[in-house]
Amino acid sequence: MSAKVFLISPVARITPEEQERIGAYVAKLEASGKIVHWPIRDTPQVDDTGGLVICRTNFSAIMAAEEIHIWYNETSGGSKFDMGGVFMLVEMLASRRRIVIANDAELGEPEGKSFLKVMRTLIKKRKLS
Repeated sequence: MSAKVFLISPVARITPEEQERIGAYVAKLEASGKIVHWPIRDTPQVDDTGGLVICRTNFSAIMAAEEIHIWYNETSGGSKFDMGGVFMLVEMLASRRRIVIANDAELGEPEGKSFLKVMRTLIKKRKLS
């Protein structure tokens, strides 16, 4: 059976270049047989509730996923919201999910507090990579 993957990534302010890079990453995952939920493609972005339906759709897909992949972009508020959901699921509810920071090799070590640090710590602490 193919692994289900939820990809946390920017949507609202994504650049065409970043979307192309993420799209190539998704294509590679899908070519390997994984089933990927990529919100910019798979979650309808028109939401008369102001985002409630988007949040529910994404969190339902996160709950169904066996792996969470994160294309980290510090400026993406929606990504941070989704990472908060992953934190609750994995840290507080002890649900095991493989977590991968897709673009980790290009990210440095941020100063101070950051969701990137939280996710890296969670991966290491829970041995989720």
